[in-house]
Amino acid sequence: MTPNRIQLTNVRLPEIRTLHFTWIAFFITFVLWFSHAPMKGAIVGAFDLSNAQWKALLILNVALTIPARIVIGILVDKFGPRITYSLLLMTGGVLITLFALAQSFEMLALTRFLMGFVGAGFVIGIRMVGEWFPSRQVGLAEGIYGGWGNFGSAAAAMSIPSLAIAFGGENGWRIALISIGVIAFAYGIFFYVKVRNTPKGSTYFKPKKSGGLEVSTRRDFFFLLAMSVPMYAALAVLAWKLSPAGVELLSQNGTNIVYVVLVTLFAFQVSQIYRVNKDMLKSGSVPEIDRYSFRQVAILDINYFITFGSELAVVSMLPAFFAETFGLSPILAGLTAAGFAFMNLVTRPSGGWLSDKFGRRTTMLIFLGGLAVSYLMLSRINSSWPLALAVLATMVCSSFVQAGSGAVFAIVPLVKRRMTGQIAGMAGAYGNVGAVTFLTIYSFVSTPTFFLIIAASSLVGLFASMFLTEPKGHVAETLPDGTVELIEVG
Repeated sequence: MTPNRIQLTNVRLPEIRTLHFTWIAFFITFVLWFSHAPMKGAIVGAFDLSNAQWKALLILNVALTIPARIVIGILVDKFGPRITYSLLLMTGGVLITLFALAQSFEMLALTRFLMGFVGAGFVIGIRMVGEWFPSRQVGLAEGIYGGWGNFGSAAAAMSIPSLAIAFGGENGWRIALISIGVIAFAYGIFFYVKVRNTPKGSTYFKPKKSGGLEVSTRRDFFFLLAMSVPMYAALAVLAWKLSPAGVELLSQNGTNIVYVVLVTLFAFQVSQIYRVNKDMLKSGSVPEIDRYSFRQVAILDINYFITFGSELAVVSMLPAFFAETFGLSPILAGLTAAGFAFMNLVTRPSGGWLSDKFGRRTTMLIFLGGLAVSYLMLSRINSSWPLALAVLATMVCSSFVQAGSGAVFAIVPLVKRRMTGQIAGMAGAYGNVGAVTFLTIYSFVSTPTFFLIIAASSLVGLFASMFLTEPKGHVAETLPDGTVELIEVG
């Protein structure tokens, strides 16, 4: 019997139905987001792209996702996941159609940049699933949502080339992409009709103020500002990669303009965080029932930086690593590396289930310890290893990586219900920050050193997790009429 059946047999049909509707929405967003990758040959051929231009498209595809996850987190907390997911799916369908109809590299680049917003869809479902499942089951439910949703990238790689061949001709890839755009747009309408924000009789709690994350103390206010800096630093790194020092998509003047815009956006975010928290700053704290520890959020950010950030980075370089180390063909190298991402279907839900069953802090410590050992093991792989053993080592490592991601989001919905979207958005953004950081490091160091650096960062996460507080008891949320409702968190 699988963990899913052990834990979810006593959950009612509406909850199960909502979980399935939601992971399908996430799955579709990932198909849209990674739809260009398997069509590289057709797209490069159609536009006669240079290798630098193709790499620029890859960078643009993830650039907007970091701030988008913050923005989407704010929107989902304010308006609810139902309408937010519906609009994102419909918008994604339009954007992928515009990408498919592009007649110039500039149009390809613009639409691919805007597609980064679709990559923020993950955040919406975290709030939705957290609303529908109790704390004793939310870890597994979030793991199923994340695991099956992330599988959309693999599904895109497996299905879109076949669609393009089926449609045939030099425009087959365009028709294939338009077809998934139509599916996304239609599912956005379906999602709005069929899904509700909360179970019948439950209250959808909203932040008291929108525009920035509420914190409970002055110390947490400055802690939040410090934790916001790496997100803008990662965007600055992406701009540098697009500059003349990188793939030369931007001129130096254009790059400098981007830097100025990033500084301006950071200043605006600081002003919004201050606006939301100015009453707290004047009084020094908030009422006891509204308090939560921002330290919890910061630790989850760090851990997702390590787990999901390293996953994105390793998935990007692993096929080339296998090809170069073992002399494999590109197709065989891709197949051997695919096991790293494929494990998501099992390991991410398992990470959430183990967190529900054995405690979230303990489980997190075990996964991060296993992560450090696993990456140390990968750093030792060389051509003298049997290929099967190298593949097994990567799959063991991916199990800890993805289970650790599942464990992070087993905690996120339990920190502060009315701000789950913003907390999930910040943690999700840190996953992309981690990917940018690790891939940038990879461009400067050898592969064994790259794996050793991730192993060392896992030890940092392990140390930070020692200060993680196990969610338990109840938290209080204030209803719009001023009454207080207790919500179970453990």
